[in-house]
Amino acid sequence: MTRHCSIILCTAVAALVALGLIMLTSTGAWVRGFGQYHFMSRQAMMMGVGLVAAVIAARFPLELLRKLAPWILAGCCVLLILCYIPGIADPQLGSKRWIKVPVIGQFQPSEAAKIVIILALAAWFARWQTEVHTFWRGFVMPGIIVGIPIVLIAGETDVGTALSLSVAVGAVMFCVGTRLLYTVPTALLGISGATYYVMHDAVRRARIDAWLDLENPIHQLDQGMQQWRALLALGNGGPWGVGLGNGVEKFGTLTFAHIDFIFPVVGEELGLPFTLGVVFCYVMIAVGGCGIALQATNVFNRCMALGLTCVIVVPAMQNIAVTTAMLPNDGLPLPFVSYGGTSLVFSLAAIGLLVGIHRRSHACAAREFPLTQQTRLAVRL
Repeated sequence: MTRHCSIILCTAVAALVALGLIMLTSTGAWVRGFGQYHFMSRQAMMMGVGLVAAVIAARFPLELLRKLAPWILAGCCVLLILCYIPGIADPQLGSKRWIKVPVIGQFQPSEAAKIVIILALAAWFARWQTEVHTFWRGFVMPGIIVGIPIVLIAGETDVGTALSLSVAVGAVMFCVGTRLLYTVPTALLGISGATYYVMHDAVRRARIDAWLDLENPIHQLDQGMQQWRALLALGNGGPWGVGLGNGVEKFGTLTFAHIDFIFPVVGEELGLPFTLGVVFCYVMIAVGGCGIALQATNVFNRCMALGLTCVIVVPAMQNIAVTTAMLPNDGLPLPFVSYGGTSLVFSLAAIGLLVGIHRRSHACAAREFPLTQQTRLAVRL
């Protein structure tokens, strides 16, 4: 099965992207101020850009990428800082996640930071792989490397992305061999700090209060409205759905049905087989990505494969948990399905990197065993 990881990965991604275009055609028609096919056409255009980025990423020399990692990380931090500068930043709905780019329009640096953080972490552990158990080079320095951009992302009020990146970083550090004596207390301290921040932030505290009491009519008309209408959409769809385009919650009661809450629309219109199919596709991405990591020939490739898999699968888990009211609302899109050009391009680029790592692993294996399947005869004297 590990020989076909790239096929599994690409098939699952293709199914999710196709479903996303279909659902954007259904949901985008009801977004005020835009044409019927505006979001679908824009997403299709960015899909083309993402496919080009995936092909380039699959063929890009990984050793060169490893050498350039410090400079790429520095450039990414500069982009994240631009989100705080008036005139360049493009704040929306109280978040500072976007910047204005002359030709592209909106750009979300945190989507690029997902790949860059994993790249920098993998490059560090590849450089100091014999010291991953030490406190300084195995824990403190990599923590600083990834902590700076994650703090910048959290300061943009993009706490969901910062949380998902922290989980991905923790998974990489655990698998590479960082001692639990260092990581577990730090994780507990981070959770305590995040809890204190959330409890003393009026907006996020209100979201949690609404999530804990969605049956309250007051919350259903305020902070808990999205999750409540999402549950109604899933219930309205039943096992088999009401039919493509026939959903009613997307008419305005379920806000951001084309972005954060596209999953309940899938359930309402297409039913349980497609919602389970979406979950199955992400499971296949996780299986394919972990299979590629297992076959990687060096520490850098292995960390990259594992980290890239996490930055795709973990946000998907968060989004599905939020839209089914298992977690409080955090504003994360569903990778490959939700509307978002920057997210789609960099997610496809991550898939391209995974395919490139897999291809190079098989090439090394072929050179290492040139006489496989050959019979050798010798005369015993």
